[in-house]
Amino acid sequence: MKQPGTRHKARRRAVDLLFEAEAKKVSPAQLVDERREYVRTDESVGSIHPYTATVIAGLAVDQAQIDAVLSSHLRDWTLERLPAVDRAIMRLATWELFNSVDVDPIVVVDEAVELAKELSTDDSPAFVNGVIGKIAELAPQVRAAAAAQPRDTEAE
Repeated sequence: MKQPGTRHKARRRAVDLLFEAEAKKVSPAQLVDERREYVRTDESVGSIHPYTATVIAGLAVDQAQIDAVLSSHLRDWTLERLPAVDRAIMRLATWELFNSVDVDPIVVVDEAVELAKELSTDDSPAFVNGVIGKIAELAPQVRAAAAAQPRDTEAE
């Protein structure tokens, strides 16, 4: 069996943080900040991979849009009724599909399914595959639209 790569581990950590933040009713970005502070005094906490931090920061900005896209692709379900871990996986995958231009959409779908296999119920991988697979069809258009928008260099 293939060993998971660094990006896979970063994604899994992002899902863990998203899940924990929802359970604690705090911002995932706040958890990242807390973990970064803890690691200064306790290395057992583990540092936050830069990709994990990027995803969490991106979701903090885009979560309302991501949730709207996810909700529009759910059939006979609401986002709130989904298992929390499935919500976290699909939020991560949707954000990646629209924002991680260095990751092929097929890889994003595969990674989401793998995370669902590792972390969720027996039915979740097929469900996640169906929803994220449909959203992946939108990724090229969303990425192209984002690339066509002028960047606000003063905000950087």
